[in-house]
Amino acid sequence: MKLVIGNQNYSSWSMRPWLFVAYHDLDIEVEKISLSDLEALRRRFAHGKVPVLVDGFLEIWDSIAILEYLVELFPHTRGWPDDPEARAVARSVSAEMHSGFSALRNELPMNCRRFFPGYSLSDDSLSDVRRIQQIWNMCRERYGRDGPWLFGRFTVADAMYAPVVMRFRSAEVELDAVSREYFETMHECDAVKRWLAEGRAEAEIVDYDELDWPSTELP
Repeated sequence: MKLVIGNQNYSSWSMRPWLFVAYHDLDIEVEKISLSDLEALRRRFAHGKVPVLVDGFLEIWDSIAILEYLVELFPHTRGWPDDPEARAVARSVSAEMHSGFSALRNELPMNCRRFFPGYSLSDDSLSDVRRIQQIWNMCRERYGRDGPWLFGRFTVADAMYAPVVMRFRSAEVELDAVSREYFETMHECDAVKRWLAEGRAEAEIVDYDELDWPSTELP
Protein backbone atom coordinates (compact mmCIF):
# COMPACT_ATOMS: atom_id res chain seq x y z
CA MET A 1 0.00 0.00 0.00
CA LYS A 2 1.25 3.47 -0.91
CA LEU A 3 0.20 7.00 0.02
CA VAL A 4 1.05 9.50 -2.72
CA ILE A 5 1.43 13.06 -1.43
CA GLY A 6 2.53 16.45 -2.71
CA ASN A 7 5.17 18.86 -1.43
CA GLN A 8 5.02 18.78 2.35
CA ASN A 9 5.68 22.48 2.67
CA TYR A 10 2.48 23.33 0.83
CA SER A 11 0.11 20.38 0.48
CA SER A 12 -2.47 20.74 3.24
CA TRP A 13 -4.66 17.99 1.79
CA SER A 14 -1.69 15.60 1.79
CA MET A 15 -0.88 16.42 5.41
CA ARG A 16 -4.17 15.04 6.69
CA PRO A 17 -3.85 11.33 5.78
CA TRP A 18 -0.06 11.44 6.12
CA LEU A 19 -0.40 12.64 9.71
CA PHE A 20 -2.85 9.85 10.53
CA VAL A 21 -0.49 7.27 9.02
CA ALA A 22 2.54 8.69 10.84
CA TYR A 23 0.78 9.12 14.18
CA HIS A 24 -0.25 5.46 14.20
CA ASP A 25 2.98 4.22 12.56
CA LEU A 26 1.03 2.36 9.89
CA ASP A 27 3.01 0.20 7.48
CA ILE A 28 2.30 2.29 4.38
CA GLU A 29 4.86 3.47 1.85
CA VAL A 30 4.88 7.21 1.14
CA GLU A 31 5.70 8.62 -2.28
CA LYS A 32 6.15 12.37 -2.72
CA ILE A 33 5.57 14.02 -6.09
CA SER A 34 6.01 17.65 -7.11
CA LEU A 35 3.03 19.96 -7.29
CA SER A 36 4.87 22.11 -9.83
CA ASP A 37 4.17 19.78 -12.76
CA LEU A 38 0.37 19.65 -12.80
CA GLU A 39 0.28 18.02 -16.25
CA ALA A 40 2.36 15.09 -15.01
CA LEU A 41 0.03 14.78 -12.04
CA ARG A 42 -3.01 14.67 -14.34
CA ARG A 43 -1.37 12.04 -16.52
CA ARG A 44 -0.86 9.82 -13.50
CA PHE A 45 -4.22 10.35 -11.80
CA ALA A 46 -7.38 11.15 -13.75
CA HIS A 47 -8.54 13.74 -11.20
CA GLY A 48 -5.08 15.35 -11.16
CA LYS A 49 -4.76 15.85 -7.42
CA VAL A 50 -3.05 14.48 -4.33
CA PRO A 51 -3.25 12.74 -1.93
CA VAL A 52 -4.03 9.32 -3.35
CA LEU A 53 -3.92 6.03 -1.47
CA VAL A 54 -2.98 3.14 -3.74
CA ASP A 55 -3.97 -0.31 -2.47
CA GLY A 56 -3.22 -2.84 -5.18
CA PHE A 57 -5.38 -1.89 -8.17
CA LEU A 58 -7.54 0.37 -6.02
CA GLU A 59 -6.98 4.13 -5.92
CA ILE A 60 -8.68 6.18 -3.19
CA TRP A 61 -8.52 9.94 -3.55
CA ASP A 62 -9.63 12.88 -1.43
CA SER A 63 -8.33 13.21 2.11
CA ILE A 64 -11.46 12.33 4.03
CA ALA A 65 -12.19 9.30 1.83
CA ILE A 66 -8.64 8.07 2.45
CA LEU A 67 -9.00 8.60 6.19
CA GLU A 68 -12.30 6.70 6.27
CA TYR A 69 -10.65 3.82 4.39
CA LEU A 70 -7.71 3.75 6.79
CA VAL A 71 -10.00 3.68 9.83
CA GLU A 72 -11.85 0.69 8.35
CA LEU A 73 -8.65 -1.09 7.36
CA PHE A 74 -6.84 -0.43 10.67
CA PRO A 75 -9.55 -0.51 13.36
CA HIS A 76 -6.96 -0.42 16.15
CA THR A 77 -6.43 3.27 15.30
CA ARG A 78 -9.92 4.04 16.65
CA GLY A 79 -10.00 6.94 14.24
CA TRP A 80 -13.47 8.05 15.31
CA PRO A 81 -14.68 8.50 18.91
CA ASP A 82 -16.33 5.44 20.49
CA ASP A 83 -19.34 7.35 21.80
CA PRO A 84 -22.06 7.70 19.11
CA GLU A 85 -22.76 11.35 19.93
CA ALA A 86 -19.09 12.32 19.92
CA ARG A 87 -18.55 10.30 16.74
CA ALA A 88 -21.38 12.13 14.97
CA VAL A 89 -19.96 15.50 16.01
CA ALA A 90 -16.44 14.45 14.96
CA ARG A 91 -17.75 13.56 11.52
CA SER A 92 -19.64 16.85 11.32
CA VAL A 93 -16.67 19.05 12.21
CA SER A 94 -14.42 17.03 9.88
CA ALA A 95 -16.90 17.50 7.04
CA GLU A 96 -17.13 21.22 7.79
CA MET A 97 -13.36 21.54 7.50
CA HIS A 98 -13.43 19.47 4.31
CA SER A 99 -16.00 21.68 2.59
CA GLY A 100 -15.73 25.05 4.31
CA PHE A 101 -13.47 27.94 5.29
CA SER A 102 -12.79 28.87 1.67
CA ALA A 103 -11.88 32.47 2.49
CA LEU A 104 -9.08 31.42 4.84
CA ARG A 105 -7.86 28.66 2.52
CA ASN A 106 -7.68 30.98 -0.48
CA GLU A 107 -6.14 33.91 1.34
CA LEU A 108 -3.55 32.09 3.44
CA PRO A 109 -1.99 29.02 1.78
CA MET A 110 -0.23 26.55 4.04
CA ASN A 111 3.51 27.22 4.12
CA CYS A 112 5.55 25.34 6.72
CA ARG A 113 8.70 27.36 6.03
CA ARG A 114 7.52 30.94 6.11
CA PHE A 115 6.30 33.51 8.65
CA PHE A 116 4.38 36.54 7.37
CA PRO A 117 4.87 39.35 9.92
CA GLY A 118 2.21 42.02 9.95
CA TYR A 119 -0.18 40.14 7.68
CA SER A 120 -3.80 41.13 8.34
CA LEU A 121 -6.55 38.69 7.44
CA SER A 122 -9.68 39.87 5.64
CA ASP A 123 -13.01 40.04 7.45
CA ASP A 124 -14.17 36.85 5.71
CA SER A 125 -11.05 34.98 6.83
CA LEU A 126 -11.40 36.30 10.37
CA SER A 127 -14.96 34.97 10.36
CA ASP A 128 -13.52 31.56 9.43
CA VAL A 129 -11.00 31.85 12.28
CA ARG A 130 -13.79 32.60 14.76
CA ARG A 131 -15.80 29.61 13.58
CA ILE A 132 -12.79 27.30 13.83
CA GLN A 133 -12.21 28.45 17.40
CA GLN A 134 -15.88 27.84 18.19
CA ILE A 135 -15.46 24.27 16.96
CA TRP A 136 -12.29 23.68 18.92
CA ASN A 137 -13.79 25.10 22.11
CA MET A 138 -16.95 23.03 21.76
CA CYS A 139 -15.07 19.79 21.07
CA ARG A 140 -12.57 20.28 23.87
CA GLU A 141 -15.19 21.27 26.46
CA ARG A 142 -17.75 18.57 25.63
CA TYR A 143 -15.65 15.66 24.46
CA GLY A 144 -11.97 16.32 25.20
CA ARG A 145 -11.71 15.60 28.90
CA ASP A 146 -9.74 12.35 28.46
CA GLY A 147 -6.82 13.83 26.55
CA PRO A 148 -5.38 16.89 24.80
CA TRP A 149 -6.98 16.38 21.38
CA LEU A 150 -10.38 17.57 20.14
CA PHE A 151 -12.09 14.38 21.32
CA GLY A 152 -9.56 13.37 23.96
CA ARG A 153 -7.48 10.96 21.90
CA PHE A 154 -6.17 11.68 18.40
CA THR A 155 -8.87 11.15 15.77
CA VAL A 156 -9.61 11.89 12.13
CA ALA A 157 -10.90 15.30 13.24
CA ASP A 158 -7.43 16.27 14.47
CA ALA A 159 -5.88 15.16 11.18
CA MET A 160 -8.42 17.30 9.34
CA TYR A 161 -7.67 20.42 11.39
CA ALA A 162 -3.87 20.09 11.46
CA PRO A 163 -3.19 22.18 8.32
CA VAL A 164 -5.19 25.15 9.59
CA VAL A 165 -2.99 25.15 12.70
CA MET A 166 -0.01 25.53 10.36
CA ARG A 167 -1.74 28.46 8.66
CA PHE A 168 -2.35 30.12 12.04
CA ARG A 169 1.33 29.65 12.84
CA SER A 170 2.53 31.39 9.67
CA ALA A 171 0.35 34.46 10.20
CA GLU A 172 0.54 34.57 14.01
CA VAL A 173 -3.24 34.45 14.26
CA GLU A 174 -4.47 35.52 17.69
CA LEU A 175 -6.25 32.67 19.47
CA ASP A 176 -8.30 32.27 22.63
CA ALA A 177 -6.93 30.22 25.54
CA VAL A 178 -8.55 26.90 24.61
CA SER A 179 -7.55 27.23 20.96
CA ARG A 180 -4.00 28.22 21.91
CA GLU A 181 -3.70 25.11 24.07
CA TYR A 182 -4.87 22.96 21.16
CA PHE A 183 -2.43 24.79 18.87
CA GLU A 184 0.39 23.84 21.25
CA THR A 185 -0.80 20.22 21.45
CA MET A 186 -0.58 19.99 17.68
CA HIS A 187 2.94 21.42 17.58
CA GLU A 188 4.15 19.10 20.35
CA CYS A 189 3.05 16.02 18.39
CA ASP A 190 6.02 14.03 17.07
CA ALA A 191 4.30 13.28 13.76
CA VAL A 192 3.60 16.99 13.21
CA LYS A 193 7.21 17.85 14.06
CA ARG A 194 8.34 15.30 11.48
CA TRP A 195 6.04 16.74 8.79
CA LEU A 196 7.31 20.26 9.48
CA ALA A 197 10.95 19.15 9.38
CA GLU A 198 10.47 17.34 6.08
CA GLY A 199 8.57 20.28 4.62
CA ARG A 200 11.24 22.76 5.65
CA ALA A 201 13.92 20.54 4.12
CA GLU A 202 12.34 20.78 0.67
CA ALA A 203 14.15 23.14 -1.71
CA GLU A 204 11.43 23.46 -4.33
CA ILE A 205 9.34 26.62 -4.55
CA VAL A 206 5.80 26.21 -5.90
CA ASP A 207 5.01 29.73 -7.06
CA TYR A 208 1.22 29.46 -7.12
CA ASP A 209 1.23 28.34 -3.48
CA GLU A 210 3.39 31.25 -2.28
CA LEU A 211 1.75 34.20 -0.51
CA ASP A 212 2.70 37.56 -2.00
CA TRP A 213 3.80 39.13 1.28
CA PRO A 214 7.22 39.84 2.87
CA SER A 215 8.24 36.81 4.90
CA THR A 216 10.96 35.31 7.04
CA GLU A 217 11.89 31.71 7.75
CA LEU A 218 10.08 29.97 10.58
CA PRO A 219 12.30 28.33 13.20
